[in-house]
Amino acid sequence: MPHDRAGPHGRHPDRHQQAAPLDPRVPVMARVNRAFMHRATRRLARNGVRQFLDIGTGIPTEPNLHRIAQSLAPDARVVYCDNDPIVLAHAGALLRSTPEGATEYLQADVRDPAAIVEGAKRTLDFGRPVALSLVALLHFVPDEDGAHELVERLLSELAPGSHLVMTHATADFTPEESAAATAKLKAAGVTLALRSREEFTRFFDGLELVDPGVEIVHEWHPELGEPVPGQDDGVIAGYGAMGRKG
Repeated sequence: MPHDRAGPHGRHPDRHQQAAPLDPRVPVMARVNRAFMHRATRRLARNGVRQFLDIGTGIPTEPNLHRIAQSLAPDARVVYCDNDPIVLAHAGALLRSTPEGATEYLQADVRDPAAIVEGAKRTLDFGRPVALSLVALLHFVPDEDGAHELVERLLSELAPGSHLVMTHATADFTPEESAAATAKLKAAGVTLALRSREEFTRFFDGLELVDPGVEIVHEWHPELGEPVPGQDDGVIAGYGAMGRKG
């Protein structure tokens, strides 16, 4: 489920641009993911979270996560992380922080959680709660690459009161179309792991799911943002959720 934080087709432009011709819903799904990120950030900031680690950031768009967080909590501290060198060229737009807060950019891959943690600790206090954002990212990491272990490793570094924020594409609602699209992407060198609701929920094992739990992305706390045009024109094939570490 791409989103438009990295331009019209998501945080990994090459992968999402390849996906776009295969599914006419991709542009809407992109905007739906971005809107979810906005709503989740608002909820967290309003509930006292002041530190954010956003992995798989993509090329900045406005407003990005730090704009949302710091508009509600000027002292919020945000670390963006991406492995795409193109994002590095645009990182200046990610570093426009409020004087009270901080924003930093870290070039690293989600498959190297140790490097992410080491770099993020230069800006974030891991002794205090951190919101870990993995929006429209993990469906590019198959189980054989240790997707669940990567999340567990990152969460193990975070203090109680931290949160995991995720969206993820699924084939639950469109199995035939999704299978065809996945096969075409695989032929193009892009692996897409479309996990079921149960498989997605596994990422939150050991966490307390924030009400309403796992939801279709645009149905997760819609009151916290504006609806995305087109989101109700057919099924949005993805889940979103937030979990709290006790």
